[in-house]
Amino acid sequence: MNEFNEYVRDSFSESGDIVIKSMMGGYLVYFNGKLIGDICNNELFLKRTPTSDRLLSDSELRYPYDGSKTLMHVFDKFEDTDLIVEILGGMYAELPEKKPKKAK
Repeated sequence: MNEFNEYVRDSFSESGDIVIKSMMGGYLVYFNGKLIGDICNNELFLKRTPTSDRLLSDSELRYPYDGSKTLMHVFDKFEDTDLIVEILGGMYAELPEKKPKKAK
């Protein structure tokens, strides 16, 4: 895992369990088991939810990678612990539960 990924995990870990998984040249970011965003080219992209749209209304919206269908917030306010806690708490409540895997 690279330095930026460690920085993201350290910055967000005060709020709960952060897991970063490698996926197709980028990384998926999970908060307490829910997918909250992507890391691509050393940038963090957070999913759009009512909370992230409200609290990150001044952030740039971009697609995290070529071919992505999801417009996401570019997050760069890593020193603002209160903002991180509020965003992650709100996003967690608004994002769907992880779907259980089907038995084979």
